[in-house]
Amino acid sequence: MAENGKQALRTFIYPLAVLSGTIVGVGFFSLPYIASKVGLWVMLGYFLILGSIVILIHLIFGELAVRTPDYKRLPGFAKIYLGNTGKAIAVISTILGAFGAILAYLIVGGEFLRGLLSPIFGGNSAFYTLFYFVAGAFLIYSGIKIIAKIELLSVILFFLALIAIFFRGQHLLNIENLFLKPNLAFLFLPYGPILFSLWGAALIPEVEEMLGARKDLLKKIIPLSIVIAIIIYLVFIYLVTGITGSQTTESALGGLRTFLGNGIVSIALIFGVLTTFTSFIALGLTLRNVFWYDLKINKNLAFIITCFIPLALFFSGIQSFIPVISVVGGIMLAVDGILILLMYQKIKRSFYIYPLILIFFLGIIYEIIYFVKKWPGFIF
Repeated sequence: MAENGKQALRTFIYPLAVLSGTIVGVGFFSLPYIASKVGLWVMLGYFLILGSIVILIHLIFGELAVRTPDYKRLPGFAKIYLGNTGKAIAVISTILGAFGAILAYLIVGGEFLRGLLSPIFGGNSAFYTLFYFVAGAFLIYSGIKIIAKIELLSVILFFLALIAIFFRGQHLLNIENLFLKPNLAFLFLPYGPILFSLWGAALIPEVEEMLGARKDLLKKIIPLSIVIAIIIYLVFIYLVTGITGSQTTESALGGLRTFLGNGIVSIALIFGVLTTFTSFIALGLTLRNVFWYDLKINKNLAFIITCFIPLALFFSGIQSFIPVISVVGGIMLAVDGILILLMYQKIKRSFYIYPLILIFFLGIIYEIIYFVKKWPGFIF
């Protein structure tokens, strides 16, 4: 019996935890604010539609991973099925997506740090973001990997803090905050952040390798991981938006202080900083290694590119959390989705491939227009 339990842990529970834990990332901090603008019904519609599409894309990529020998990243798969052009597009989208995600961690991590320390020491968001960056860049340069191993523990501790918020603020929960009249100006806003928040395709090959001979379990682990993420997101939306309503901030936690006071919110901010910081380090190390090992760039130059391009983007004026993850989700991850669909078309022709490509393509156009409107000076 004990042996069966260990086997289940190795072949199902642990791979499930890895994939679902990776999917639940910084994007979920944006969801309460978006829900406060469009209402819960619109959010549920997006989760239903995009959740179904993301599950399908991940299952397709899982099938590609099973069919393709040896562990590879997305660019490796793209080269096999789409040639050098496909590989080049995959490399560019992977790098730009990682830059965007690191920038998002800088923005929200710096904001959490400001919320935690500015009542004591003062200072603005830029100062705390720079402090956050220096600490993270030092660890990325040092190549410290152990911090990535405590990422799951950080997430667990953060959700324990949210449970504490629930018990502290349950008397303030107002169900009407979740069903505000949708603001039509924000109707398409959920697309990019929700796509960003549900995406975990990069981990599919690793999960497939973890399953060993039980690769058939991939078809169960993928949808279950995404459903778990959606449930967590809906609970988070209910908790934060239900309390703060129209006063919900872009990074979710800041607006709670007005309602719950400093003590309980400070605990959440501590774990929020820790959660984003460990993810920042893990992603920074991964991207540095892509430049160093895969693109054969000098180690020190790889570090400079990895860390200082996101910092430069921040100080160029790109400091809004939701637009950043909207662009990463709606453009970079959509490109990844299109590549996965085109690769799948090489091995199995399906009627739904091109309609899905069209959805991603239209989403890319929308996010480009949204980006240009948000930061016109950055483009022109």
